[in-house]
Amino acid sequence: MLKKHYQSMLNKKQQIQNSFIYIISMGFKSILPLITLPIFTRILTPEDYGVLGLSLIYATFVGGLANFGVSLAFDRNYFQYQNKSRKLGQLLFTSLTFIFMNFLILLVFTIIFRNNISILLTGSSENGMLIVTASIAYFILNISNNFFYTFLKNGEKAGTYTRYKIFESLIIFIISAYLVAFLKIGVIGIVLSHISAGILLFSAFMFTTLKKLPFSLNKAVLFELLKISYPLTPMIFIGVLSTQFDKYMIGLMATIGSVGIYHIGKRISEVVFFFMTTLQNVFHPQVYKRMFNQHEHGSESIGSYLTPFLYLSTAVALCTALFSKELVTILTPVSYHGAIPIISILAMWYGSMFFGKIPQLLYVKKTHISTALLILGMSLNIGLNIPFIMKFGAIGAAWATMLAGLISGSISLIVAQHYYRINYEWKKIIWIMGTFFTGAITIISMHLLEYPYLWSLFLKGIIMGIFINLGVRYGIISKENFGEVKSAIRFRSVVEA
Repeated sequence: MLKKHYQSMLNKKQQIQNSFIYIISMGFKSILPLITLPIFTRILTPEDYGVLGLSLIYATFVGGLANFGVSLAFDRNYFQYQNKSRKLGQLLFTSLTFIFMNFLILLVFTIIFRNNISILLTGSSENGMLIVTASIAYFILNISNNFFYTFLKNGEKAGTYTRYKIFESLIIFIISAYLVAFLKIGVIGIVLSHISAGILLFSAFMFTTLKKLPFSLNKAVLFELLKISYPLTPMIFIGVLSTQFDKYMIGLMATIGSVGIYHIGKRISEVVFFFMTTLQNVFHPQVYKRMFNQHEHGSESIGSYLTPFLYLSTAVALCTALFSKELVTILTPVSYHGAIPIISILAMWYGSMFFGKIPQLLYVKKTHISTALLILGMSLNIGLNIPFIMKFGAIGAAWATMLAGLISGSISLIVAQHYYRINYEWKKIIWIMGTFFTGAITIISMHLLEYPYLWSLFLKGIIMGIFINLGVRYGIISKENFGEVKSAIRFRSVVEA
């Protein structure tokens, strides 16, 4: 009994410590771009950012198509082979070889037709090389390297994961600042910094991984991956339409400058998504372990386990939504202030994504259902974006994206619960999410109706007070937890001693 209690305490302290370690990496990833933002927005125009945003639409599509859904299958199958080093190495290197072969084919196609693609996206053939470069940068940094990050995350190697993430953020920060601010080569400097960081990281990952795992390919492992991943392939095109269609429609119906302002607003609001993903690095392996070890009996423990993570991710989303005006006013010139309501609206969208981070359908191998749900989300997104953008421009795109995400996310949650039910603490969740959405919508409305700033500032304080009180009432903010946080920071050195 004592051993079981100690193991439970050990696990909790490790998770708290890992949370802090991952948050450090998220801090670098979020704060460093905010440092360069006041500089870049005074050198680059909204039109420059608009072209970059449109280029990333194609880059995301190519990267996703090369990935072929293998990253999700790799994430799931890791736990089948975690105690078999040879199989684990085959899983990793077979996955990487497959996606690189796919990407090389797509890259040749992109180079040949770069001018046509540029005309389709940006209305000009001058941005062809930017699109090619963005595709390479996105694939290396966000697709291939993500396999190594997943490997570290699932192995609960938070310290190593964070060191690589910090290195990545610093390289991007230094090179982009040099190319854009010093050499003034334009927006392509941002893309080149991502390529540089991606190549350096991939080389480091391969060097360290090959010391532990022998390079080996396995056809059977590939076929097992593809059985899970191939139903996800339509999700690539659908996913790009769902997440990037808004930018494309703004470019068609409004201006490239409006795309740039929307792109900046979306990048700042992505802090919410980054933080949520950071927390996912902690709870995701635990959720999978409970699913594989306890099967349907894990539903009760998973529900109560996830509530504090939901509260923390929603807290960041709420702060982003409430204080977007202060953030944009400090960091950017007046020409970018149209991003203020966009940040708040999209923060609500990202804040609602928490339940989509729970791998219920992937666990039960119902990936074809995920594809159907994504088609539904895409249809809603397109159906709402067109009239909203025609009527309200970039702000309309934000509202349409948020509403489509809420509707499709709610349906996805109901379906996922049908196949693997998790006993969520719904009363607490309703209060947390209700306070979040009520507060965010109220502040957005006050901004759009041009209420005096002091009134909105006073209301922001009240909303934050209510939300903090919920944390205290539910035992998430407590002296005990603060004590465990302090001890968790010193935990590794105590255990090693």
